[in-house]
Amino acid sequence: MEQRPWGTYEILLDDEKSKVKKITVDSEKRLSYQTHEKRSEYWVIVEGTGQVTIDGMTSLAIAGDAFIIEQGIPHRIHNTGTLPLVFIETQLGIYFGEDDIVRLDDDFGRS
Repeated sequence: MEQRPWGTYEILLDDEKSKVKKITVDSEKRLSYQTHEKRSEYWVIVEGTGQVTIDGMTSLAIAGDAFIIEQGIPHRIHNTGTLPLVFIETQLGIYFGEDDIVRLDDDFGRS
């Protein structure tokens, strides 16, 4: 399990064609507003409540909701609740490294 300033993630699958993570976002925390040049992402909310922003448009996120984030599109998720927000992220593309993150805005000063 990897610790981040916003919560944790656990890699469930990592092969040459895909990567799957279980991501837990702590209460009132959010991931950076970011893009990826080499992959798309598919998010399925498992538990908790929050907001998902994709290309500047914000939507409510509750258990059972699914979101498609195309390659190169800015996105973020924000836990607006008091309990952890858990979602499954499936990445598809040609590269899945953490260095494929281009941060446009970040609450924790990362670039």
